[in-house]
Amino acid sequence: MSAIETIIKPRTRDLGGFTVGRVLPYAKRRMVGPFVFFDEMGPANFAPGTGIDVRPHPHIGLATVTYLFNGEIRHRDSLGFDQVIKPGDVNWMTAGRGIVHSERTDDARRAKGQKIHGIQSWLALPEDVAETAPAFHHHPKATLPVIEQGGAVMRLIAGFAFGETSPVETFSEMFYLGVEATSGADIPLPDDHIERALYITEGGVEVDGETFENATMLVFKPSSAPRIKATGVSKLMLLGGAPLGKRLIWWNLVAVTRERIDRAKADWKASAGNGFTDTVFTLPPSESEYIPLPED
Repeated sequence: MSAIETIIKPRTRDLGGFTVGRVLPYAKRRMVGPFVFFDEMGPANFAPGTGIDVRPHPHIGLATVTYLFNGEIRHRDSLGFDQVIKPGDVNWMTAGRGIVHSERTDDARRAKGQKIHGIQSWLALPEDVAETAPAFHHHPKATLPVIEQGGAVMRLIAGFAFGETSPVETFSEMFYLGVEATSGADIPLPDDHIERALYITEGGVEVDGETFENATMLVFKPSSAPRIKATGVSKLMLLGGAPLGKRLIWWNLVAVTRERIDRAKADWKASAGNGFTDTVFTLPPSESEYIPLPED
């Protein structure tokens, strides 16, 4: 019997100037462990003078993780953090009860142009910490554990796997690995997590004799032991963890109840109407633009 429970191909979404591949949520698989949202950004080539301009917008009830293979993105948030993320680094932003951030190409990169390729994911927070204080932490590439096994080099982005623990503070049982594999390398899959998945960003894999190419997520059955082998030089993401239960997503808001999402919608609209002064949501310093609340 196949160890694969679900096969997911990304759906293309245009974010204004560049496209992403939307993997999660998926109709037949809304989450994998705490991962409630998973986008592959690019690969996209920005000509000199162009770049990413995601205006300030709110989040609640989740943590965001940006992981890049190519390019740089500048993060600014309502806590006052201003951080450029580079390939292999981790930006972990805990939204909790509410945070606002923007994602842009800084001036130096915009002048030169650049290639952008990476993964942006959201992790739902457990109910008992969903209203925690917002926070932001940057972890340079060199601080993350590296695990090498049989032609596969795995960087532990967050959580625990293969006896190692990432310095990134998490809120539930999970793992997240960036993998670079040579052709023919055996790809190990952690067996101490209930829900597990693999996403191919470059190259391909063979799973129990069946081959899969890039831009594919494979969700594995619990307790399965698939044999995974890289069919060429490949880049993969391994992810998963303990299930958290159903979550609702509306725009950039994640919650257990519709009432909590409705309150956040009202708060964003009211904050914008009051110029983001002494309101629930505030803009990052040096930012004046924002994304209005979408129509229902």
